[in-house]
Amino acid sequence: MRAFVTRWVDPFVVGILTMLVLGLVVPVPDAARGVVDGAATVAVVVLFFVYGARLPTRDIWDGLRNWRLQGGILASTWVLFPLLGLVASAVVEPWLGAALAQGVLYVSLLPSTVQASVAFTSVARGNVAGAVCGATVSNLVGMVLTPLLVLWLMSDVGTAAGTAGIGGLGDVLLHLLLPFVLGQLVQPFVGAWIRARRWITLGVDRGAILLIVFSSVSAAAGEGAWDAVSVGGVLGLLAVSAVLLATVLSATWFGGRALGLGVEDRIALLMCGSKKSLATGLPMANVLFPVAVAGTVAVPLIVFHQLQLVVCAVVARRLAARDRPELTR
Repeated sequence: MRAFVTRWVDPFVVGILTMLVLGLVVPVPDAARGVVDGAATVAVVVLFFVYGARLPTRDIWDGLRNWRLQGGILASTWVLFPLLGLVASAVVEPWLGAALAQGVLYVSLLPSTVQASVAFTSVARGNVAGAVCGATVSNLVGMVLTPLLVLWLMSDVGTAAGTAGIGGLGDVLLHLLLPFVLGQLVQPFVGAWIRARRWITLGVDRGAILLIVFSSVSAAAGEGAWDAVSVGGVLGLLAVSAVLLATVLSATWFGGRALGLGVEDRIALLMCGSKKSLATGLPMANVLFPVAVAGTVAVPLIVFHQLQLVVCAVVARRLAARDRPELTR
């Protein structure tokens, strides 16, 4: 039983679900709301500072020579996914409602993950260096491109990014990009020390996400935004997420073959091009959207994130046991 729990139950997923439930059922007094929101903002700043301080600058450039792999990752993240998101949000809006449909679109506008993409590429015996470079560049591009896409594609919604405006972009630059740049400036001095202590990154990363989940969900609950999210809505989001994920996994795997990539590169494209970052998406939602709206918008992201981890874990294990001659045909 313990082996089953250790293998299949992710404590971080349990933590997210716990914060989700607490945010729904534990009321936050108005007097304490500012403290909770302020703590979430500080957590965002620290999170991106640690990202900058941890990442060697040279990693940004490593692997860029493989333009087909890196171009494929960028095309999947910033062209294919947004197009699918636009179609999916329009299709599911009559079914799930405008708020959750906005969340589906928001998911499609986010950068790829870094840790999960690289980890699954490694498990699947793919091009780890290419995955590191592709996921890193995706996140750096996303710091500017995601808020611009949100302001462009969601500006007519009125309840979300349209109220954020240019001020929302300024907040993203202040709360996300500036701390990352400052982290890069001190990276030559503290980067090796931080990388040698993985618990620092994990603690800040997961702690910030848990705090942001509680803050955004509780604020949404206080505003009544969660009243529209039913069990049927969550099941609907699972179905939509499954279709999106299956489509992108197929497109990246067979698209990589069409680009002439080897199996290892195709695995990196598969893992990086199919992911959407919870670690980046929640802080950005906290900045780009009004706090009550951010909680509802975050629901599709949380659902998609958990599904992508489960599915890609299975895919990675399958690829790790592959017959190379068979797959390279």
